[in-house]
Amino acid sequence: MNDDTRVEWREWGPEAFEEAQRTDKPVLLSMSATWCADCHEMDAETYAEPRVAANLNDGFVPVRVDVDRQPRVRERYNMGGFPSTVFATPDGDLLTGATYLGPDGMRQVLERVREMWAEKGADAGRIPRGLRGESTPRGEVTSIIEAHVAGQLDDKFDPEHAGWGSDAKFPLPRTVEFALKREREQALRTFDAIRDHLLDDVAGGFFRYAGRRNWSDAHHEKLLDDNAALVRAFSNAYLYTGEDAYRRPAERTIGYLADDLWTGVAFGGSQGPAAGRDYYALDAEGRAEETRPRTDLTAYAGANALAAEALLCYHAYTDDDRAREYAGRALDYLAAELVGSDGTVTHYAAGDDEGESGLLEDHARVAAAFCRSEQVRGEGLAVARAVADRAIETLFDEGSFLDGPTAGPGLLDRPLRPIDGTVEMTDALVDLAALTGDDAYREVAREAVAAFAGAWDRLGVQVAGYGSVAARLCGEPLVVAVATEPGSDLHRAALRVADHEKVVVPNAGNRFDLDPNTASVLAGGDPEPARTPDELMARIERRS
Repeated sequence: MNDDTRVEWREWGPEAFEEAQRTDKPVLLSMSATWCADCHEMDAETYAEPRVAANLNDGFVPVRVDVDRQPRVRERYNMGGFPSTVFATPDGDLLTGATYLGPDGMRQVLERVREMWAEKGADAGRIPRGLRGESTPRGEVTSIIEAHVAGQLDDKFDPEHAGWGSDAKFPLPRTVEFALKREREQALRTFDAIRDHLLDDVAGGFFRYAGRRNWSDAHHEKLLDDNAALVRAFSNAYLYTGEDAYRRPAERTIGYLADDLWTGVAFGGSQGPAAGRDYYALDAEGRAEETRPRTDLTAYAGANALAAEALLCYHAYTDDDRAREYAGRALDYLAAELVGSDGTVTHYAAGDDEGESGLLEDHARVAAAFCRSEQVRGEGLAVARAVADRAIETLFDEGSFLDGPTAGPGLLDRPLRPIDGTVEMTDALVDLAALTGDDAYREVAREAVAAFAGAWDRLGVQVAGYGSVAARLCGEPLVVAVATEPGSDLHRAALRVADHEKVVVPNAGNRFDLDPNTASVLAGGDPEPARTPDELMARIERRS
């Protein structure tokens, strides 16, 4: 029994569903996260209430799910936020669900589920639409996709407060990056709002989101995924503007990651809000006297890969040695501990506890990170290829990518074809095609993006990354081949070309028949090799 909640939690796994079958009871999935304040409040207020706990222990099979460690469960049973309180049949089909429930609300829902189960049993279960095996909305990848998403930027932009939408404000790093090339003013105003309202002025790092349209009511969770993506986005804003107003938030967040989430070998996954409501109003001295926020030091593959890529972006634009060092150490950890000899990526490894292997998001981010490492450090291509090849072999199915193996209890054996994971994977494949010269990667990317192109007119700003990768597939990406070792003046100049979607190929003399110590702009650029950074910039300007 969990003494904190009084509920006899089972672990996620086949045993819990077998018990539900044997005892003819519904399953309760309590989906929680270390960083989730409302989850801990629900434990203290609802699951610790004796009558609620007794009802759950007697009439249900209660299962606790850590959504960071079980991302496939998260994507299939998420009720729109966390905590998610999900009731399912012994086969895993959905009965009903909610997010946070207080004691009274939980008692009411338990009664309704009991009545539903007594009346219909397992027949009351349903399978969510996205898991019914229906075909994706396939179509042609054309420039209309990028144009539509760019139009959505205007339609949904908040001209008064910046950001997109009229309710709670999330940073949406990929959306801001998309806007950097299409709606620069909107992007920079949004960067300003994120910096002014979500950046922790004392410790660095970005809070998860703002609860109100004007970016107030910051929710104080700090997730590695979010912070890594924002380091990359702010670094790219600095690339375009050269303004320290965008470099400094990235620098301070790298400091936060190194000081607060670094485990010694990799980055931990998250830091929750502090117990005291006034903690984030205190200065550093005041915080030192308070209890530190709850921290999850699990080193997740995808989040660490995203962090390594972001830190390498920052290093490429600033020559910052600390960013390069931590990126390299995170990549070393990934290669040694979480990437198998066949390219399979394991979600995490914590002692004897090991996560799932072969998840799309992990493969996409690891491939992207090692592609970035190849561009910046001149090493990483072999790992990127192995990881991408494994993803294509095991997850590319009927022209689209699955989120992971179609196996496991509950709804895990149902195929899920996520657009977000597809965007990350196909973006990495476009980079990989440019770095290797193997157009097969680009063709897989095109087919996977086409899997959703029939619904282009229903895309919103939340999936602006889809518009980015579609644009990269419709045109010739900017590729700069550099016939020097990484770190040369020419190589550093190529990395600082103001296009965050470019690909830089170092040590490229033999492949592109370039003279030593020259650089060439490929695909529509001036074919005359450049010998100095100024000449290279002139070639880039003529291309645009």
